Amino acid sequence: MESAIAEHLKCPRTRHRRIEDDYAPPYPAWSARAPQAIGQVVMGFFGVQSRGRELHGRACAALMNIVRGFASPDGPGHHDLAHHVDADGYDNMVAIAYWDDPARFERWCAAPDIDDWWRSDERVTEGIGYFREIAMPRVEHYETLFNTPDRAEGVGVVMGGMSTDIQEHAYWGSMRDRIPLSQTDAMTPTGTRTVLGGRPAPGQRVRIGGHENVAMIRSGQEWTETQGQERTLYLEDMEPVLREGMDFLRDQGLGIGCYSNRYMQHIDAGGEPLQKSFGLSFWRSLADMERWAESHPTHVAIFGSFMRYVQALNFQLQLRVYHEVSVLKPDEQRYEYINCHPRTGLLNGLPA
Repeated sequence: MESAIAEHLKCPRTRHRRIEDDYAPPYPAWSARAPQAIGQVVMGFFGVQSRGRELHGRACAALMNIVRGFASPDGPGHHDLAHHVDADGYDNMVAIAYWDDPARFERWCAAPDIDDWWRSDERVTEGIGYFREIAMPRVEHYETLFNTPDRAEGVGVVMGGMSTDIQEHAYWGSMRDRIPLSQTDAMTPTGTRTVLGGRPAPGQRVRIGGHENVAMIRSGQEWTETQGQERTLYLEDMEPVLREGMDFLRDQGLGIGCYSNRYMQHIDAGGEPLQKSFGLSFWRSLADMERWAESHPTHVAIFGSFMRYVQALNFQLQLRVYHEVSVLKPDEQRYEYINCHPRTGLLNGLPA
């Protein structure tokens, strides 16, 4: 068993873990590993927003144009496609892309075919919305967790490796303990979201600046390989409870520090849904996320349904679950919205 924190990221602790050195978790879990040469990654969420069937074809074409741009030499090392309908009834199709080199991302973003398309006046006038939410955490500022070691998701794909089974999991506070920065830093938030340009309203190009230690989580599950009792338990018992919690964060999350939450389903290149989903949320702080996870009724219900699920199956799961959590400095965040409604992403809750 090893630590979730890679050896080259360890340093003398000034803040303690929540566990003793001899803690033994009740079941195995794994963290993604990157070569030491990787010091920072890029997680890009490129969204197309529309409302009504008459705009669906236009939105799909726009998403496919974004994805075609990924094929350039400086494009991402991995991407996923996903869809959700938000609380205001808008379809949101999102390409989630990962780079293991910020310089390559910057070259990709500045390439004329990418940059000119994004800056074109047509993006404002063609009747659909766009957003780019870019997180660029240094390796000290994020962690990953997987319940199987043989199939990475998200940023784990571009990191390229996997740990042996790790110690810091299956207890409250383990998420924080897996982040290398937690060895010396409380990751306390300071400041507020700032409108850098435009106005949070349809017909506008808006840029938002993030504050110190915004927390972001992508937490997913895949039930493709489940069968029989396990499949029934997931679809009929666990997933509805998960959805209720995701809807709470979407609709009422601002009151507990959650700026935005999307509960999304993976889609293939043809737009067909896959048997994979994830929640993506941005929070004022890791502490706010932890308080929801540890004590709010909606997450207590999610955790309880998951424990009943794994106990009924004697911890022998075909369900795959994972998450990636980042705590972001202001220079690791970029949020841009074009013609989006004012509850989209990091616009949510800002004055119009």
